[in-house]
Amino acid sequence: MHESLPDFAMPDDDQVHLAAETFRMLSDPTRIKVLWALLQGESSVACLAELAGAAPTAVSQHLAKLRLAGLVKGRREGTFIYYSAADDHVHRLLTQVLMHADHATS
Repeated sequence: MHESLPDFAMPDDDQVHLAAETFRMLSDPTRIKVLWALLQGESSVACLAELAGAAPTAVSQHLAKLRLAGLVKGRREGTFIYYSAADDHVHRLLTQVLMHADHATS
């Protein structure tokens, strides 16, 4: 059946693995709140913790995972690290997921 679709192409295994890992990183409500806050601009752990309603140590752990997954990046200034979303793909992905969630509950 799929042979009749001229533009049909399955993603390769590496793409699928990375996509699944990205969705796994977004499976936590605190991470979604942290990422949403970062889409508004660069922020510190303390500020993100306040916005997400979580302890700074928990937010710091979430940021470490998000950073390893390539969803956030950090910039050191003295003893502080300021975090931001890694790129526009993160913005589009999170916006689409939240729009889908909004649509699914309507």
